[in-house]
Amino acid sequence: MGDFTLELSDDQKDVRDWIHGFAADVIRPAAAEWDEREETPWPVIQEAAKVGLYSMDFYAQAFFDPSGLGIPVAMEELFWGDAGIGLSIVGTTLAAVGVLANGTEEQIGTWVPQMFGTPDDVKVAAFCSSEPDAGSDVGAMRTRAVYDEAKDEWVLNGTKTWATNGGIANVHVVVAVVDPELGTRGQASFIVPPNTPGLSQGQKFKKHGIRASHTAEVVLDGVRVPGSCLLGGKEKLDERLARARERQRGGERVKNAAMATFEASRPAVGAQAVGIARAAYEVALDYAKTRVQFGRPIIDNQGVAFTLADMRTRIDAARLLVWRASWMATAGKPFTAAEGSMSKLYAGETAKWVTASAMQILGGNGFTREYPVERMHRDAAIYTIFEGTSEIQRLVIARTISGVPIR
Repeated sequence: MGDFTLELSDDQKDVRDWIHGFAADVIRPAAAEWDEREETPWPVIQEAAKVGLYSMDFYAQAFFDPSGLGIPVAMEELFWGDAGIGLSIVGTTLAAVGVLANGTEEQIGTWVPQMFGTPDDVKVAAFCSSEPDAGSDVGAMRTRAVYDEAKDEWVLNGTKTWATNGGIANVHVVVAVVDPELGTRGQASFIVPPNTPGLSQGQKFKKHGIRASHTAEVVLDGVRVPGSCLLGGKEKLDERLARARERQRGGERVKNAAMATFEASRPAVGAQAVGIARAAYEVALDYAKTRVQFGRPIIDNQGVAFTLADMRTRIDAARLLVWRASWMATAGKPFTAAEGSMSKLYAGETAKWVTASAMQILGGNGFTREYPVERMHRDAAIYTIFEGTSEIQRLVIARTISGVPIR
């Protein structure tokens, strides 16, 4: 029989333990403060940059791990520390991935370093796709990009919402419609450089959870960017649009490129949810072993013990789904059963259930801010909503396994 193992390599374990140490020593002690302040934790991001955790090099190494587990292992440990601070540290990667996936080598070399800045002058970046009327329905996007051939500039107008780091970012990556008749195939991505006139922050959202992560609207009012800021370049865009028009005339059904990208990224989001769930489970397990009621630790009661058993089982199952999807993506194996969506769906719902169960085990204490599980529960709630709601995940899975365009 061929070798099969789920054991991490020594190098992977070293990286995992290094990130875990940072999460335990730096992130966790700061978590409650920045949750209350509802502000970007710049000092923590800077500490992450100083040790090399917040850097283009670190994420590149994790992304190119041949097993596919570099990113999910890193995400789980960071979000075990705290989801709000974790998202403030990894939020820039959303924009960086957008450039890496669609940009030229020159664009990647120019813009990705500016997204992170330096340890002495850290920066963040924002990926702007969602809109007030176009969240899960990416085909309803209204932000427009019009080419001014005389000046070789693109003019962007519209409003983006739910943008992580929106308005405070050094670099914004904006998805806009360039050919409305082509629907989602008529969209393109643009770099908006620092201090570009016409880009402003709209409403900053006061959120239920992940409050240390900045989320806001981004308003684009006559924003002009050089032609070189179109990711991939004008020639590549024109070729892609021509192919899309030909397919449209032929009645060929073309897979939504944006949704395919989201599908590939979902295991990383699932890993974040696993980290939150694991953190809440560990608090509940420790509490159940030390909390005495009626003369014995509450873990002696089957009602508590069985709940903890289910919590651990679901967490391990969620992690395995995440690892499978991450390995498949790296190995170039197609998600024939929407395995990316499976991992995000199950991990997100597991995080909500586990954190709620942890609060129940802690009783009244779980409802107070003296213990971290109420914050973890608030943070977990977003994982059945953003990056594709649980309903959208089920729709993707159902369509994939059935071949039927279910609505």
